[in-house]
Amino acid sequence: MNADVFTSMMPEAIIMKMDALRIHGNRAAHGGRIKAKDTYWLLKEAYLLGIWLYVRYAHGNVDDCPKFTLPPLTPSSGRVDEKRLEDAIKAQDESRERELALQRALQQEQEKAEHLTQRLNEARARNQHVADILSIDEAETRRRLIDSRLLAADWNVGEELKNTDQVTQEHPVKGQPTATGDGYADYVLWDEAHKPLAVVEAKKTSVNAEQGRIQARLYADWLEKEYGQRPVIFYTNGYDIWLWDDHKTHGYPPRRVFGFYSKESLQYLIQQRETRLPLNSVPHVKDNEGKAVAGRLYQLETIARVSERFTNKYRQSLIVQATGTGKTRVAIALSKLMIDARWVKRVLFLCDRKELRKQAANAFNQFTNEPLYVVGKSKKADRQNARIYIATYPGMMKIMDHFDVGYFDLIIADESHRSIYNVYGDLFKYFDALQIGLTATPIDMVSKTTFGLFGCEGRIPTANYSLEDAIADNNLVPYEVVTHTTEFLREGIKREKLSDAQIRELEEQGIDPNMLEFDGKALDEAIYNKDTNRYILRNLMENGLKDRDGQLPGKTIIFARNHKHALLLNELFDDMYPQFAGRFCQVIDNYDPRAEQLIDDFKGLDESTNKELTIAISVDMLDTGIDVPEIVNLVFAQTGQIKSEVLADDWPWYAPLSGVVRLR
Repeated sequence: MNADVFTSMMPEAIIMKMDALRIHGNRAAHGGRIKAKDTYWLLKEAYLLGIWLYVRYAHGNVDDCPKFTLPPLTPSSGRVDEKRLEDAIKAQDESRERELALQRALQQEQEKAEHLTQRLNEARARNQHVADILSIDEAETRRRLIDSRLLAADWNVGEELKNTDQVTQEHPVKGQPTATGDGYADYVLWDEAHKPLAVVEAKKTSVNAEQGRIQARLYADWLEKEYGQRPVIFYTNGYDIWLWDDHKTHGYPPRRVFGFYSKESLQYLIQQRETRLPLNSVPHVKDNEGKAVAGRLYQLETIARVSERFTNKYRQSLIVQATGTGKTRVAIALSKLMIDARWVKRVLFLCDRKELRKQAANAFNQFTNEPLYVVGKSKKADRQNARIYIATYPGMMKIMDHFDVGYFDLIIADESHRSIYNVYGDLFKYFDALQIGLTATPIDMVSKTTFGLFGCEGRIPTANYSLEDAIADNNLVPYEVVTHTTEFLREGIKREKLSDAQIRELEEQGIDPNMLEFDGKALDEAIYNKDTNRYILRNLMENGLKDRDGQLPGKTIIFARNHKHALLLNELFDDMYPQFAGRFCQVIDNYDPRAEQLIDDFKGLDESTNKELTIAISVDMLDTGIDVPEIVNLVFAQTGQIKSEVLADDWPWYAPLSGVVRLR
């Protein structure tokens, strides 16, 4: 519903009705209580949308549409006043007749209309014309939709403009630029001490929400004068909602938000006006040995740049740091800094894989004492008191509407690039939080879209520490590519060049040698030649960088073509080196449900069940983000030229088959 291609074609009145169905549908799906009156209204909205779809896209005749009637009450709803229901049905019928008359007139006009010059304008115009028919109850729809969104944020909203202890409607205000000096705020949201937390101004759907901005500010001025607390400003046309905290010191310009803040979130937002400290006045977080968690010069500079950007009222920052230079440490240090400075109460750290989720959780636990909640792993009872939330993107997507839009104050997105936002962009639109993007992609490879998402103009990130800088500063070691190849790899396979033993091996695999005509590129796609793979493994054992004892290769990742190829490499290694009893080399990929434990074994953590594991054969899982500082060899066991994301994430660099990258 939020896609640009959709919103550009659909009239706002249509989107507003769809949004109402979405909000109440989600509420019901998650166990929320829906009032009988709301269900009748939503049925009418769904009916009108059905009419619109039928007329607009099926070119139907409105006279063919059945008349809308309210369904009979169930026995459990006998409390509803029958007279009131009859009046409602009569009003619905009269409204329906007006709608039918308008639709007939519309159809007559449409039949006479000529083709418009541009397809987009035609579609938009036709949509709007049909939508106008459905807009005769627009005021009711808008108010109900605003009520629904307030209810979704756990506000107690009264029916039929009735006031509650939390929400007053049509609240009288003085000192307005009107003939009488009086005005009426559409909604005022209150705390327990009857201090105004927010004022909400609503405008027609056909009117830009921005038109309510000044009016809402004048209401806020009077409420502040009357009650001694300046409320946060919301203004909306029912579909678009804008938040404006115009506090003189800690306020921000107006921004579009997905929904309303809950009472708790508004209270914290207002509390920050008095408690928030300058970011440069808070000491950096230290580890158990008293050392800064992110104490290297470039890390401190990154923290300072992000702090300065947030201090200057920007709400997004983009950090570009080469793999291995401590992005997670910087993220932890920034999170703790902003919690201690009372800029944020809750942090959401997002990553794209469960293995990285576990790794991040371990790091936050190691360096902070903040209560932690790992989405999908921790007990639900731990959620309420958590300060740090760690989740995968898909895991958070499943539960994001369990929280109000102001629940998180800072979101840190690991491996931020365009593809993440294309798939999981709703997360960043839903939560109204400061955002930090982390990526190891060199800036010349970062898409313009990614820079735009974090408000970085001119392709200049908030902070940048490149692979070249890290090597020059001796914070990363350079690498050396050792290339090995075979005749098979250079020339492929032809029948006349095969030995008798090779022919027998192919025949055992059910392949007719007479039909072979593979070039080097197609070789690995057709068969998995055992001799070639043995050569790859032998090359590693003989030429790879050794461990401290100088006898065996050090920590190594072998990148296989696919799962089948990985299993073959593992089988051949066990055949060639039986003395290791299957513990020295193992496959780690998504096919193994024990993958997280195998990664722990490969890292040699305390919870490791196999500290002998030294060679990991992987397909995708270990390409990026996994922290194993002891790795000294990377083996690319794939055909031809392969694209790797190991040294710089999305930075494409290339190495031939059987190339061993030695990290010296």
